Amino acid sequence: MNLRIKNKKISSFSFFICVFLLFFLISSFTSCRLYMLKQKLPPGDKEFLSKVRYIITSKERKIFLELPDEEREEFKKEFWKRRDPDPTTEVNEFKREYFNRMERANQLFLSEGRPGWQTDRGRIYILFGPPTNRITNPVGGNTYSRCREVWYYGNFPVVFVDRMCTGDYELVTYDLSSLRSLNLRYMHELNLAQAASQQTIRRGEKQLFDFNWKIKKIKVTQEKIEGRVFIEVPYANLWFKEKNSSLVTVLDLHLKLRNSQEEIIWEYTDLYKVKVDEENLKQKKDQDYKIEVPFILEEDLDKLREGENKFFVTLKNRTGGKAQKKVIPFKVKERLKSERKG
Repeated sequence: MNLRIKNKKISSFSFFICVFLLFFLISSFTSCRLYMLKQKLPPGDKEFLSKVRYIITSKERKIFLELPDEEREEFKKEFWKRRDPDPTTEVNEFKREYFNRMERANQLFLSEGRPGWQTDRGRIYILFGPPTNRITNPVGGNTYSRCREVWYYGNFPVVFVDRMCTGDYELVTYDLSSLRSLNLRYMHELNLAQAASQQTIRRGEKQLFDFNWKIKKIKVTQEKIEGRVFIEVPYANLWFKEKNSSLVTVLDLHLKLRNSQEEIIWEYTDLYKVKVDEENLKQKKDQDYKIEVPFILEEDLDKLREGENKFFVTLKNRTGGKAQKKVIPFKVKERLKSERKG
């Protein structure tokens, strides 16, 4: 009896470890993929992503990296438009203030061997503006206490320390107390303030329309390539309309594969009707609506093997009128090793 209970505990623990490792591998794969997409960005897009690093959300960053090149300029316009406090005026006050603070940070923080806006002091200055009180190099105390700055936003302190007294300041927890609980609470409050500065969605407004997708090659031969496109859309991102006591919407899907010469090799279009009731939607709020599209390629395979091909997807939520476009590289090896042996 005791042995059975023990085995159950071991089995549960093993299951937990497997789930954790699977989550870690998926997260690592996603991070690696996004990193590779970032490396391939044109210089102008890299510069944009760098300059908005303090205010862009993780979801916005993911969407930006997965967009086709020609769609990113529109994303940039929408990015600033979402942050415009008064769309009725010609000037976007938020954007103007953001870049004004960036320029001012470059003027104020010159001693760290990089642009002032990229330093810790520059980041806080851009996010929160000039402090109500700034104390630099406090008089008295040891060398460590002298090589620091304390900024106050009202009664809220932000502490920067130059550990080697060389002019390189980093943000730290305030050292007014050695109690770990106070330090943790301070960093928690600072993180909340920074998160609030990144907020781009007004209360009651739907989240950004986004989805995850991947391409899986099932079979590759000299004459044919078989695969599947997998698309997952969070139910929380969908707009629905009420019809006959149900919530319904339609998703328009358009897929196409282009070779390295920009020729369309394969194309697919279809619509998907999504229908749930209110109670069912609550249960699915953390789940995805899944689409699976098989494809078979039998023509122009030589062209697909010549260079980097691209799969494009456009998914539109009819009810909300929101559409999202994405692109993913699609490489084809000549033949499987086992086939070459034959």
